[in-house]
Amino acid sequence: MAFIRRMEERVLELSVEGVISGSVHLCLGQEAIPVGTMAALRDDDRVMATYRGHGWALACGSDPTELLAEIAQRAGGTNGGRAGSPMLSDPEIGFFGENSIVGAGVPIAAGVALAAKRQATDRVVVTSFGEGAMNQGATTEGMNFAAVNRLPVIFVCENNSWAEMTKFSDTTLGDDLVARVEALGIVGREVDGCDPFAVESAVAEAAQLCRDGEGPVFLNCRTTRLKGHYNLDIEHYRPNDDKLAAAAADPIPRLRRTASDEGLLSEEEFAEIDAQIVAEIDAATARVREMPLPDPATVYDDLYGDPPPLAGSDEDADFRELTYQRAANLALKTELTDRPEVVLYGEDVGFPGGIFGVSRGLQKEFGPERVFDTPISESAILGSAVGAAMEGMRPVVEIMWADFFFVALDQVVNHATNVRYINRSKLAAPLTIRTQQGVTPGSSAQHSQSIEALFAHLPGVKVGLASTPQDAYDMLRASIADPDPTILIEARELYQQKAPVKTGGVVQRAEGGRVHREGTDVAIITWGATLERVLEASDQLEAEGIAATVLDLRWLRPLDDAAIAQVVRDCGGRVLVVHEATQTAGFGAEVAARISEKHFNLLASPVSRLATADVRMPSAPNLQEAVLPTAEKIVSQVRDLVNVSSVIAR
Repeated sequence: MAFIRRMEERVLELSVEGVISGSVHLCLGQEAIPVGTMAALRDDDRVMATYRGHGWALACGSDPTELLAEIAQRAGGTNGGRAGSPMLSDPEIGFFGENSIVGAGVPIAAGVALAAKRQATDRVVVTSFGEGAMNQGATTEGMNFAAVNRLPVIFVCENNSWAEMTKFSDTTLGDDLVARVEALGIVGREVDGCDPFAVESAVAEAAQLCRDGEGPVFLNCRTTRLKGHYNLDIEHYRPNDDKLAAAAADPIPRLRRTASDEGLLSEEEFAEIDAQIVAEIDAATARVREMPLPDPATVYDDLYGDPPPLAGSDEDADFRELTYQRAANLALKTELTDRPEVVLYGEDVGFPGGIFGVSRGLQKEFGPERVFDTPISESAILGSAVGAAMEGMRPVVEIMWADFFFVALDQVVNHATNVRYINRSKLAAPLTIRTQQGVTPGSSAQHSQSIEALFAHLPGVKVGLASTPQDAYDMLRASIADPDPTILIEARELYQQKAPVKTGGVVQRAEGGRVHREGTDVAIITWGATLERVLEASDQLEAEGIAATVLDLRWLRPLDDAAIAQVVRDCGGRVLVVHEATQTAGFGAEVAARISEKHFNLLASPVSRLATADVRMPSAPNLQEAVLPTAEKIVSQVRDLVNVSSVIAR
């Protein structure tokens, strides 16, 4: 505890000096909780902490020099300077890291615990957070997910009574957090968080309950905060009597008094311990000061893993007449059969077989341990998938409608994208997120949005849209085989489309576009459900003597720049980009910009775009028709494009 205290004080000094950049959140006053916890755990257990987690890393066994170097953003840090203070991790010792989004670590920890249970490892997972996180939806979702699945996770609430800069009591009626979690069916305990022995005892009991299959467990550890919310906090909001009360509750003087009163340590021994600590921290500080900053040449490393080796053989391939829906079902069945690490879950995914029937029959074949239903809790679904993937599983989860992503976008934007990069490939999150999107007659503004551009904006994930039954099969298998998080967007309007599907054979990689028509007069670039309308339009254009190349990009991240360059060249620089998402800031703008930047010398005219009008989607089919990119609108725009480019050429 004294080592953590002195290290945190040194961090504050270095922050004031300017050696450390940015915000730092110190655990001064809360040292008893990580120390007591780790005294009760096994070496193979897992720990995740809130952003006030330096003490947790040290208690887990992180090297002090490497930890301090990470906080100081040096090349020799545990994360090579990529995490800094609020996201540092050390997975090789079981410290899966801090989380700088309040409450977001709870669903992820539930996923790590899900993996422990499915893999029969007998491990427990500890996740810490402040009492302010108890008012986050993700916290409740993650706890309920853990409770329903009886997961071996210990929720440690470091309750210092301050939710950042606001008294918890000012924003919450009643402070009986144990009663709150007990309503979810979770065992809860009040713990003196300033007494490491009380913490050790409570965690030991909780760990045993978890190992016996009676988890999860919630520990409300009452503690204190000696300094502000972060390093530059002047605490103008904090009454002086609160500061005095915090100092009076300081766990280290209390522990020294106990040790002294019981004759366990003398004043000379206290002094010797302090001297050893100061010497070690001084030495670590000197080493960190001499360390180089991270090499800018490495900044792009570890964003994605290496492509998986090509598996399978085309000698084993077979053709079947399948609907898009059944092709996706067969892909899931094949991967569940071939990969024991695959689990499939989501709302109504298990017993009902999915709202659109894509997973029908899979729970019956593979059992409820591998194919199961979840609460209506998108944060828990996505967060747990991140955690399970970090432990080597290959979760496939479903978000029923793409529109529902927005209630849990944090788990993709802030978490799935960062696992590999922050950990320099020591951890990865190979999860697959299935969803469907698009407009169908009668759908409303909350069930019809096309949001692929939002995901394609995010480095660290891969994003694909399956446009045919063949792609529904190939791209789903490629997603599951990929070493990184993948979002595969299906098209609701295509689920009953039927075509011959090549099954078996070589599993593709999550990359590459596909040319469906070849012509020299114009290139039409598209993706997703719009492909069907583009192909219909290309047939009409061919009857008029206009030969179009149709390129389905399929994967928006990574984007097939080579295929785009080829069709621009082949078609004399006449290009139309078509998509169903609304036009402003749609992904078509990115495609058009790339072509304009890289191939401006080839363009016969400016790149043209056709998309849904910038309007909320009405439910009435005739109103939808008025704003969607139809085959007739595509034909008309191509005519204009060809005529304009001809005029420019003359």
